[in-house]
Order: sequence, then structure tokens, then C-alpha cells
Amino acid sequence: MSGVSIRNVGKHYGSVEVIRDLSVEVAGGEFLVFVGPSGCGKSTLLRMIAGLEDFQTGEIAIEGKLVNALHPSERDIAMVFQEYALYPHMTVRGNMGFGLKMRKYPAQEIDSRVNDAASILQIEPLLERRPRELSGGQRQRVAMGRAIVRNPKVFLFDEPLSNLDAKLRVDMRSEIKALHQRLKTTSIYVTHDQVEAMTMADRIVVLNAGRIEQVGSPLDLYHQPQTRFVAGFLGAPAMNFLPASVAGDAIQLPGGGRLQRPGLRPGPAELGVRPERIRVVEQDSQAQLRGTVSVLEPLGADTLVTADCAGHKVVVRLPGDCALRLSDPVLLALEPDGIVLFDTQSGGRL
Repeated sequence: MSGVSIRNVGKHYGSVEVIRDLSVEVAGGEFLVFVGPSGCGKSTLLRMIAGLEDFQTGEIAIEGKLVNALHPSERDIAMVFQEYALYPHMTVRGNMGFGLKMRKYPAQEIDSRVNDAASILQIEPLLERRPRELSGGQRQRVAMGRAIVRNPKVFLFDEPLSNLDAKLRVDMRSEIKALHQRLKTTSIYVTHDQVEAMTMADRIVVLNAGRIEQVGSPLDLYHQPQTRFVAGFLGAPAMNFLPASVAGDAIQLPGGGRLQRPGLRPGPAELGVRPERIRVVEQDSQAQLRGTVSVLEPLGADTLVTADCAGHKVVVRLPGDCALRLSDPVLLALEPDGIVLFDTQSGGRL
């Protein structure tokens, strides 16, 4: 299987750095997701791998072969874009086979590959239709089929689900993941949607301002974030952050609450805790935070409760049948192994 090596790559537009000395190894057969906010450089990086953007420093290799100077057509990659870019006057069959036709493949082989890809994507009944007769999800399947028939070394996905509605995005996430598990082709996927990243990736690369914040499995990044940025970016709802102060063997919280945590450096810090790592308790002696319910968001199986705790909003994930009501007083206990402390200056984990 074909791996991708990105070594010390840097790109700038004049004085503006877009990618900053970035290095990452993508294993053969891996599904790697680059995730980050708009403008962090993830799509630019993908286009650099594809050969559609140049860069000033570093190297990119595919299957051990340096591709810096290779034309996109020589890199043996297939890219699926946010825009489907289908030819409106061609049938689905024509769109899927067009690239092979331009490469002078025999007609019989083109038909065979198109039929195989259509079977994998379950779009055989659509082969003689034109793009205007298809839904958004069907068009995206055709775009993926066009990539599959190439049998490339690497698939590149540039936010391919952004134009779909919420339900269809969920369905297509599952289909793309199942497709990867079947084909086992090295895949690099770019998205700003952290839910897509968490549900699809073997590993996630979190980008921020052209730099890597952290690389790891979805659960590693979720449970062991190494920076405040990663902690706040991954997770829905987001991690709660509270100002804190370390004194002696305890962490001081807003409103006077305390958590025992020996061995920490004294001084100010920022405490992070996920909504599901907070419990509602009955006794004041068990609580680290005291507040008032300000928002209730029933989600069916769960209810998200927002409490105002000494002027700070804290979101708690509770069972869907929780009995709390607006303006109720609430006592909250933080699970000791669920808290993370961050440096207030660098944002790094303490």
C-alpha cells in the first residue's frame, strides 16, 4: 500500500505563512483526516499533495517517490472535491469513465471499471442519467466513482460533504468509511467538521494557523488533548473551560470550590472538563461548583444543561429524563480523572 510522507513543508504568500514547517507520515492504507478551522491551511496542504499548489520548502513523497516536481497527472492520485464538477452533458457512465478515456484505456476495460465502481457505490440504476437528474448525494457518489475507477495510489477528499444536508452528511460519512474499509486505499480527508473527523478517521491531524497542534487517534485526542486549542476544537458540545488557581495540593475553582490534585506547579491555570465528566450531586460537601440552571436542551437520550456558576457557563450532559428545570439551583461535582489543566500563557497542557 502507498504511504505519503510530508517532510518540513512550508508555503507562504509573500509575508503570509500558510503552512509552517509541517511534517506528517501517512501509513499505507490509512484514513487520515486533517481538521481545523477555516483558513488553517488544510485545503492548501491537500492541493500541494495533489500537485495543484506549489510550495517553497520541504518534500512530499508518495510510495517513497519524491513528487515535488511531478505534474498532478503523474502522481497517481484521485481527488474528490467539495464541488462535484460533473460534465452536465454526459451521462453518469460518461462522467465516471471520462478520465480513463482521456488516458486511452480500451473501451471494454473502461466499461468494466465503471460497472465495478457503480456496483460498489450502488448506483447501477443511475448510469444512463445525467447530473441534472440526480440528487446531491447521488452526484457525490458519482464523483467518488470517478475517483474509484482510476484505482489510484491515494484518495484525496477536500470537504466532499459540505454541500449536503445534515442527514445526508451522516449517511455519506458511513458510506465513505465503508468504502475505505473495502478498498483499503490510502486516504487523506480534509474537513472543518470535527464530528466528521472523529467518526471517520484512523488518525486525526489537528491544524491551527498552518501548524500541527496534535496528531493521534480520535479517542486519544478527545481524552488526552495536549493543547487548549485541541481540547476546545474536538467534542460536541465543546469542553468547558474555567479559570483556576493551583495552591498547595489543591485546585481552586470559581465560587470557592476545590479539587485535590497534588504535584502541580503553583499559579494560575485554566481547567477543562467535558460535559459528560460532570455529575449533579445532592450534598453541598460533594460539589466543586454551585450554580443555577440557565438553559435546557433536550436531545432525546440526553439533555444538555447549562448552569451559571459564579458567572461562568458550564454545560453538563445528563440523561434525557433529568428532572431539572430553568432557574433550579444545582450542585456539580467534577470527576477527578476527567479534568485537564492548561497553561494560561502557552495553552499547553500542564
